[in-house]
Amino acid sequence: MGKARTMKPVYVINGFLESGKTEFITYTLAQPYFQIRGVTLILLCEEGEVEYEPALLAQTRSVVERIEREEDFNPAHLTELEKKHKPERIIIEYNGMWNYKNMKLPWYWKIEQQITTIDGSTFPMYYTNMRSLLAEMVRKSEMIIFNRCDGVKELNVYKRNIKAVNQGADVIFEDANGEINEIFEEDLPYDLKADVIRLDDNGYGIWYLDCLDHLERYEGKTVSFIAMVLRPEDFPKGYFVPGRMAMTCCAEDMAFLGYACQYGQAESLKPKEWVQVTARVCREYWKDYQGEGPILHALKVEKTRAPKEAVISFS
Repeated sequence: MGKARTMKPVYVINGFLESGKTEFITYTLAQPYFQIRGVTLILLCEEGEVEYEPALLAQTRSVVERIEREEDFNPAHLTELEKKHKPERIIIEYNGMWNYKNMKLPWYWKIEQQITTIDGSTFPMYYTNMRSLLAEMVRKSEMIIFNRCDGVKELNVYKRNIKAVNQGADVIFEDANGEINEIFEEDLPYDLKADVIRLDDNGYGIWYLDCLDHLERYEGKTVSFIAMVLRPEDFPKGYFVPGRMAMTCCAEDMAFLGYACQYGQAESLKPKEWVQVTARVCREYWKDYQGEGPILHALKVEKTRAPKEAVISFS
C-alpha cells in the first residue's frame, strides 16, 4: 500500500495584474500570527512590478516557484514542486487571466482561504470588459480587498457588484491611509424614513444586498415590492419566499434573491405567480443563516401582473 498523504493547507490569492496580490502576500508573511516553523511554498503564476524580497523569504522560510504557462498549472506538476520543497503550507498567487474555474489542484491540497485583491481605480474597466473572469475570481473568495480607493466615489456600487456574485464575502476598501469604513445610507435609492419603503426593480436588488450587511437599518420597517413566489419543499408551513431572478454577472449566471416570509395563507400561493408583497422586516433565527437574519412578516400579499422586466440586473 502507498504512503498516506498529509493534507496540505493552501491559500489562494487571485486578482488581475497589478491588483496588489504580491503586496498582500508580502505583508501577511511578515505578520507574527502567520509564522510557522516549516517551509512556505509560494507558487507565482504572474509577475508584476513588485517582487518578493530575498530577506523576507529567508526570514519566513519561504520559497518561490514560478509557473508561467497555464498548462503547467496541473496536479502532476504541482505535486512535483511539493515533493521538491516539502512545504508545510502553500500560497498560490494565481494569474488573473487564467479562468479560476479551470484550476485543478492535487486531491490532498485543501484550500483554507481564498482572497481576491482588486485595484479600485481600474475596477470599472475590468468589470465592464472581463466580467466573467472577475466573477469566477470572487465567487468562492471569503474576502475581497479593494485597494487604491483614494478618490473613488462609487464604493457602494463596487460593493453591490461583488455581493451580487458572492453574498457571503467580506468586502474591504482601502486607501493610502488604510481601511475605509464605508457607510452609504445616503446613497440608497429609497427613503428609509418612509412609512412604507417602496422598492422598484433597481431598489429591490439594492435592498436585498444591503439588508444582508445592515439589517439594523431595516428592522421593524415595512417594505413593499413585486415578487415571484417560490415555495421550497422543505419550508415550514406558513412560509414562502417572495423574490426576483437576478443577473449577477452575465446572462448565464442567474440567481433567485429572496428572503423567507411568514404568511398565514402561504399554502394558497402558486409557485412562480407574481404578487405584490407588503411586509415588516424582522431579525429572527433561521437555519439557513446558521443564526439570525432577515425574515419578512407579510402584512398584505396580493396577486399582480408580472413586471416589464422579470429579471433584475446589477450591472
